[in-house]
Amino acid sequence: MKEKDIRIKAFTVFMKSSQTVEKLIKQDFLKKEINLNEYAVMELLYHRGDQPIQSIGRRVLLGGGSITYVIDKLEDKGFLYRKPSEKDRRVMYACITEAGKKYMDKRVVEQEALIYKVFDELNEAEVEYAIDLFKRIGIHAESLLK
Repeated sequence: MKEKDIRIKAFTVFMKSSQTVEKLIKQDFLKKEINLNEYAVMELLYHRGDQPIQSIGRRVLLGGGSITYVIDKLEDKGFLYRKPSEKDRRVMYACITEAGKKYMDKRVVEQEALIYKVFDELNEAEVEYAIDLFKRIGIHAESLLK
């Protein structure tokens, strides 16, 4: 295969496999109490603690209106609450509740199990090699953005 053709094939395979993995993750979320955007917010709070709501959107790649909606939904489910900053009354924090922590204790394990299943096809050395390749592709693509 010509160099140009092999790169086009590599891109196509990379994109199709990425879409299939994304489809699998979304399918898994259809069976759960929270959706992918809600999970991203919960995971941030679970691992990093209380966060200013204004900064959550940037960290989980959601716009301002979307983040407010997601925070409202999670608050309605009892997984988080809002707390005003003691130092700056313009800042509002999202804080995970005990119910949210218990949910994430279980959900993180389930999510990790699914990720392990996705990579079961590869041995450890191949996974490490894939990480290196994905990282290099991402860094190079990012350099093309400038």
